[in-house]
Amino acid sequence: MTRTIVESKTKTAIIGFDQPFCVIGERINPTGRKILNEELERGDFSRVEADALAQVAAGATVLDINSGAVFSNKMAEDPRYADNNFVEPDLMRQLVEKVQAVVDVPLCIDSSVPGALENGLAAAEGRPLLNSVTGEEERLELVLPLVKKYNVPVVAISNDDTGISEDPEVRFAVARKIVERAADFGIPAHDIVVDPLVMPVGAMGSAGLQVFTLVRRLREELGVNTTCGASNISFGLPNRHGINNAFLPMAMGAGMTSAIMNPVALPVGPKAIAEKRAAVEAAGVMLPPDMDDETFVSLFGMGSTRARPGKEMEAIRAANFLMNQDAGGGNWIAFNKPAGEAGGRRAGGRRRRA
Repeated sequence: MTRTIVESKTKTAIIGFDQPFCVIGERINPTGRKILNEELERGDFSRVEADALAQVAAGATVLDINSGAVFSNKMAEDPRYADNNFVEPDLMRQLVEKVQAVVDVPLCIDSSVPGALENGLAAAEGRPLLNSVTGEEERLELVLPLVKKYNVPVVAISNDDTGISEDPEVRFAVARKIVERAADFGIPAHDIVVDPLVMPVGAMGSAGLQVFTLVRRLREELGVNTTCGASNISFGLPNRHGINNAFLPMAMGAGMTSAIMNPVALPVGPKAIAEKRAAVEAAGVMLPPDMDDETFVSLFGMGSTRARPGKEMEAIRAANFLMNQDAGGGNWIAFNKPAGEAGGRRAGGRRRRA
């Protein structure tokens, strides 16, 4: 039975066919996050620390740390900051150290810069997951020696020098190539977690079916664990959570063993609350003057003022239960207990009617 072992200083996460689904939290990533980029440029890691704590609280068992920041202000002062090979190695080391100071979970070191990968591996306690290697010859020659040197597992992404193919046969062939090349370095298949690449279903109607078929083949023919960027499937579509919630259990049923995703439902902010209150008042609805924001957003189905596990986590935990990866349903029951009870996750939990 294929098992990929990742470790922190004191904790172990197992990615495997006979294990609960492994959630790899994706939020420590400055790509597309303007505020986080600006904070990191100033040396402010408070949001990183908060994201680490929130993701672990929501159920992430591994945290992805991506150092792909763009320091625009520093770039204007010093042209070296235009080069990610200059920026990322030191930033990755700092990110790993800051995250390890507040949580004790295995890490996934994520960068396109070899120097950042090595700095992350050197700073990480335990046995992190390396993200990632592709089928491109240059990337294979750069990354596989690091995997061997540090004896860590690696995410293998199914694209090569020709780019990302829409043909699932091509993507499977790239995965096979990476597994075979890794074997040449003495890296076993159980230390390779293949990302078969999820296409947006809005752009390619067969995207879901492709992934499910690929995952089965990767499991049966190559004996490897699998992962994906879970939200890719719903890119550009309305109600993305609805699609993600269906996709994840279906992928798990096909044999997928992990996903890089956001486990946190972000809190409702004061602006959204103020706008909704104004709309409610404009509609003539009278509310108690002492109604607090948490009660208000709950009453009107807006979510919560606090970070909490997202709907995708509900789908994953339910699927774990249904696939007998949650003995006696203990995790599912704890996940759904009202606040104030051991393991509770939300305020104001309602009893179901008998």
